[in-house]
Formats: sequence, structure tokens, C-alpha cells
Amino acid sequence: MSDQTTPQDPRTQHPDADAQTAEQIPHPGLTDQMSHEPDHGEQSYRGAERLQDKRAIITGADSGIGRAVALAFAREGADVVISYLPEEEEDAQETVRLVESAGRKAVTVPGDIREEQHCQAIVDTAVKELGGIDILVNNAAYQMAQEDGLLGISTEQLDRVLKTNIYAMFWLTKAAVPHMEPGSSIINTSSIQATQPSPQLLDYATSKAGILNFTRGLAQQLGEKGIRVNAVCPGPIWTPLIPATMDEEKVDQFGSETPLGRAGQPAELAPAYVYLASQESSYVTGDRIAVTGGRLL
Repeated sequence: MSDQTTPQDPRTQHPDADAQTAEQIPHPGLTDQMSHEPDHGEQSYRGAERLQDKRAIITGADSGIGRAVALAFAREGADVVISYLPEEEEDAQETVRLVESAGRKAVTVPGDIREEQHCQAIVDTAVKELGGIDILVNNAAYQMAQEDGLLGISTEQLDRVLKTNIYAMFWLTKAAVPHMEPGSSIINTSSIQATQPSPQLLDYATSKAGILNFTRGLAQQLGEKGIRVNAVCPGPIWTPLIPATMDEEKVDQFGSETPLGRAGQPAELAPAYVYLASQESSYVTGDRIAVTGGRLL
């Protein structure tokens, strides 16, 4: 795609989508392990100072949707704190490079957000290094498909899913809100799985429904403080998480069931986050934007 605003045929604007092949990579999945790397907007995203001098935290910002959002925020003028697992350092440094190449500050905070103390450290780092917090993007997530559905999900897996997807969002938000001024924005990554759960992703889908409900409830609480809370609900998006957590047959067909006939790219998610973080969405709170290729939420 030439850029995110030039009109194009949505079925074919990513013609290399057919290069998506049946593959599996080790979890958590690094971008350069993929035979077909996602488009994060490296060559296409054009900023317009929508987030000039804003200060953002983005979890799971090493790759996939998080990297695309970090890149877009930086090109819109924001400085970014990047949260990620230590084993994702290689990917995280590429996100740093993209943010800094846009002339903005990137601060890395590796660690496991399943630990409340680390979530507090992320917020403390943002306040210390950036001077405050204007935008919080709770994006990091864990999933692992189980073909046996409920019977295949161990207590250990359930605990990891809920702590990564729900607990961390709660801890980070609770720590960040006291530092956020009126006009600030919280954006949570939910999923089409919140309303259309896949049997093999039962625990993940449950967490994503919880995220959507948390978003709606928190928006009611924080409205009086002038802090907006919204969610983005992606459909099938091509990221390292897909070949790292699904079998080869499902990877090969990933996204083909959408009306547009393909998986989305992280670059196609980033504008939704920019909108919800910017002044342009000043009267939007407690809502969600679905980016699903036509699958109904």
C-alpha cells in the first residue's frame, strides 16, 4: 500500500498476503522467524502531528499490532514506553529503531506483566523518563490454541492467559490513572473473539470479552475525570502470535474466511489506535472499533 490514506481496493492492497504460508514458529514468536513478515507501516504510515508531544505506554510493542501502533504514534509526534518480554528483545529493538527514526523518544521496559510489581515499574518508568502519561495502550496478550477445547486447557495455561490479558490490564490501568490528566486516553486491545469465540481459543476469548466489559465499565468511572476509555477489536491479523500458537493448517487458511478474503496487517490497525488516542475522538468513550475485514462483531 502506498500510504494509509490513498484509496485502494481493500481486497488487494496487500497483494503479498498470498505469501502467508503454513508454518509454525516457537512461542512467543519473533518477526524474523516468519517466512512472510507483517507490514507494520514502515513504508506507508504518514503522520500529521495528531499526537504531538504526547506520552504513551504500549504493552506488547515489540512486534505485530503493538509495533505498528508504536510506529504510528511516533510519526504522529508521541514519545513511547515499550513493554515486552525479555526474550523479545530483538524485536523490541527494531521497534525502538522505528520510533527513533521518527525523531521521538523510545524507552524500553522488558519484563513479565503477569507480575504486578513489573506493571508498576512500567508506569513509574513512563513518569520518570517521559514526565507523565497521556496514552495507555493495553495491547499485550497471550493465547495458545487447544484443539480439545476446554479439556485441553490446563490450569497453568488459564492462569497465564488471564494474568497476561486481564490482570496486567487492571494493574497497569490502576497504576497509570493517577498520573493521567483530562484529555488522556486508555485503549485496550480486545478481539472479535469477545463476541464470536472460537472453541479452540476458549480461555483467550473469555479474556477478550472481559476486556471489552472492563473498557465499558471503566469509561463510566473515568468520564468525570475527562479520561476516555475505548477498545479496538481486531479480527484475523497477521502477527508472530499466529504461527507461534496455531497449527499449520489453520495458519494456512488464516483470514480467508473474512468477506475481504485475507488476513489484515498490523499497519491496518494502527489508524484506529491513533484516532482513539487523538483529539479527533473527543466524544468517544466506552466504545470499540472493530477492524475485522468484514466479520461482524
